[in-house]
Amino acid sequence: MKTQVVIIGAGPAGLMLGHLLRQADIDALIVERRSRVHVEGRIRAGVLEDTTTNILDRLGINTRLRAEGLPHGGVILADGERHIRIDIEALTGRPVMIYGQTEVTKDLIDAAESRGLDILWQTESIALHDITTTAPYVTFAKDGEPMRIDARFIAGCDGSHGPSRKSVPAAVSREYERVYPFGWLGILADVPPCNDELIYASHQRGFALASMRSMTRSRYYIQVPIDERLEAWPDDRLWDELETRLGPDVASSITRGPALEKSIAPLRSFVFEPMRHASLFLAGDAAHIVPPTGAKGLNLAASDVVYLSDALIEYFRKGSESGIDGYSKRALARVWKSERFSWQLTMLMHRFPNDGPFEQRMQAAELEYIASSEAAQRTIAENYVGLPL
Repeated sequence: MKTQVVIIGAGPAGLMLGHLLRQADIDALIVERRSRVHVEGRIRAGVLEDTTTNILDRLGINTRLRAEGLPHGGVILADGERHIRIDIEALTGRPVMIYGQTEVTKDLIDAAESRGLDILWQTESIALHDITTTAPYVTFAKDGEPMRIDARFIAGCDGSHGPSRKSVPAAVSREYERVYPFGWLGILADVPPCNDELIYASHQRGFALASMRSMTRSRYYIQVPIDERLEAWPDDRLWDELETRLGPDVASSITRGPALEKSIAPLRSFVFEPMRHASLFLAGDAAHIVPPTGAKGLNLAASDVVYLSDALIEYFRKGSESGIDGYSKRALARVWKSERFSWQLTMLMHRFPNDGPFEQRMQAAELEYIASSEAAQRTIAENYVGLPL
């Protein structure tokens, strides 16, 4: 087969990129290792920057988003003594949107066929070839048959474990990583949320988050040791711990219910540079990972593909290479700012094993400063709603 851009990975990054290219009449084809059912069933975050919702609006894939999404004008930081509401919309003029990544993925997949975006599901042994040339190609197996796609460019949107990043030689790349000594134990339940807005809580026993996917589906998290076992947390114990960490004012509003999904996710900060190597481009988790504290994972993937689609459209329409030459630098500038925000919020709201009284007092002082300073709140609001592209 032949196409202009072959995209590896049918997560939100790959799907958004494919749609943006097809909207510009550029041929693109997506190769995905997993099945459609698996991809559509993955439970992920649900806070969308307006940058991300604007992409869906631009694509016209926004009917369910606008009907079912929940605009949020603020977010709450709690420290056991006070609830500090960051009025995002008043400080920035923009809200965030609560709409699950799972739903974004479904909407993008549902729209693919009618818009001429082909997706090859359940492929095996994906390999990239000749990426340092102007005629790269991808090989894989589909239903036991070997296949090959020739293209002008390859877009690696296949996450942290895919073959794309591994195809960049170590001699021309660099990795930056911070692994945190804890994870998030999350529970998804069909119960109404305990609050109209997200609550990030700092407690002596560890961090907690009250979130939601809709007005009938809630998502909660607590900080646990990195080596914690899921079996040690039956539903009742987890609900008890959430009530303790979120505090009595919130606990009285929590509705308990059986877990639809329960898992422990490790936290790390990771950046891979550069995000382009010759005819290969990286986007989304293939290039960077952020701790979920700042709600930046999906949104960073979205900004990557805006930069990348603009660059590829300029190349195919005008023959200009300035966009593709500047893609990595442009994308990484926003990546590092989002990494900083996620790292800073993680450091502020969590309990670290080696923290002593001094570190805890510093966290308390920082939260007290945020509570009393509009400038500090504006900084949080600007980063939370999403920095401009």
